[in-house]
Amino acid sequence: MMLRFHTQTAGVQLTAQQPEVNLVRVAVQGLGAVLGGTQSLHTNSFDEAIALPTEKAARLALRTQQVLAYETDLTSTVDPFAGSYVVEAMTAEIEAAAVELMERVADHGSAVDAIEAGFQKREIEQSAYRIAQEIDSGERVVVGLNRFTVDEEEPYEPLRVDPAIEAAQADRLARLRSERDAEAVARALAELRAAADGTENVLYPMREALRARATVGEVCGTLREVWGLYRPTDRF
Repeated sequence: MMLRFHTQTAGVQLTAQQPEVNLVRVAVQGLGAVLGGTQSLHTNSFDEAIALPTEKAARLALRTQQVLAYETDLTSTVDPFAGSYVVEAMTAEIEAAAVELMERVADHGSAVDAIEAGFQKREIEQSAYRIAQEIDSGERVVVGLNRFTVDEEEPYEPLRVDPAIEAAQADRLARLRSERDAEAVARALAELRAAADGTENVLYPMREALRARATVGEVCGTLREVWGLYRPTDRF
């Protein structure tokens, strides 16, 4: 009955407007994750709605976790909300909604059948559209976006990736391919292709291909040759 889970704070809730407010959002979301008993936590950087995180922003995201871990007593008890009627009621509500959703998936025959019917994609898009409507109408408040706005945003300098990094990575990849055993890589990828084309567990030949220093792109390309590329259909 043990449940281990990872939590990542909600990047979709970060705003490009008044981005520093995201620090507060991430802290509250991280707090909620810890109170919920997560074993692993990723806190988003406050500037991720604008660009790739700067080093300072990434460090602040880490410091958010460290403040929760070392400057509070959150981890001193296994279940800080034990016995809370509100939490128990919300848990029951979420459970009922999850079961109802799983039953709707089962009605399609299987999760794969539901995917092919576009069920999951449609549900996600409908939920996103509903939230967008609530934000646009002001029913759902987003601080700094549709309420408590400012006339002029402070300038923000996003991360600029040095083009030299791309060149260095390309050189590194070329060196890897020249130094590795090309025959071993080809053999491992062939075994992976055969497994993907049959009924074997592909994780084992995939592990061996990576151990032979095949790249992630080569592994994905091999699977793509057999399985093709999934293109979801639009269904309303």
